[in-house]
Amino acid sequence: MENDYILIVEDDEDIQQLVSYNLVKAGYSVELAESGETAIASVKKHIPDLILLDIMLPGIDGLEVSRVLRAEEWSADIPIVMMTAKGEEQDIVKGLEFGADDYVTKPFSISVLNARIKAVLRRKVGLQVHEKPSSDVIRRSELAINQSKHVVTVDGVPVRLTPTEFNILSLLARKPGWVYSRQQIINSVRGDGYLLTSRAMDVQIFGLRKKLGDFGKKIETVRGVGYRLKDD
Repeated sequence: MENDYILIVEDDEDIQQLVSYNLVKAGYSVELAESGETAIASVKKHIPDLILLDIMLPGIDGLEVSRVLRAEEWSADIPIVMMTAKGEEQDIVKGLEFGADDYVTKPFSISVLNARIKAVLRRKVGLQVHEKPSSDVIRRSELAINQSKHVVTVDGVPVRLTPTEFNILSLLARKPGWVYSRQQIINSVRGDGYLLTSRAMDVQIFGLRKKLGDFGKKIETVRGVGYRLKDD
């Protein structure tokens, strides 16, 4: 993942310097933003490969920055990793609801942060997949998933998904009728051992169903087990 461009949005100068130094050392290109407004202006000038986004910022906070970027076509697919001192489940769920792909809680180790960044960037290009698809395009009735182009359409209409939502949908669509537990889904799209609550996974599924419209009803909850895509 060397030379990927990462925007660090953080108002604490010590954390800025610590994170930027280590990411440059790891081979990334970095840029700094100290406020939400500055971050949005920076993204408009140069689309980053990933955004490290603090939640508590002067001016508009990180949640609002994420909401604004997810609402625009040109920035909707940028992976966002939120950095926060708030580690309670409701705070994590709220971050995911606002479009975050991942999160790290402060204080965090640089090695953990680097691992999270690499995992999110792998998901962005579709490399974090346990099963190699037999075809580049998965079709399930009106749904079409183009793996290489990272494009999803329903009845020919494009649907904008986050990298995590895309990988969840791809996993379910490869084996319609197959039931996956929440932990199996987490392990597949984020990597083994990733710590994510069941509630947070439910938020991802809820958002995915909403974006898919009527087709989203085909993502069924199997009570006490997990989820599946209804087999037509």
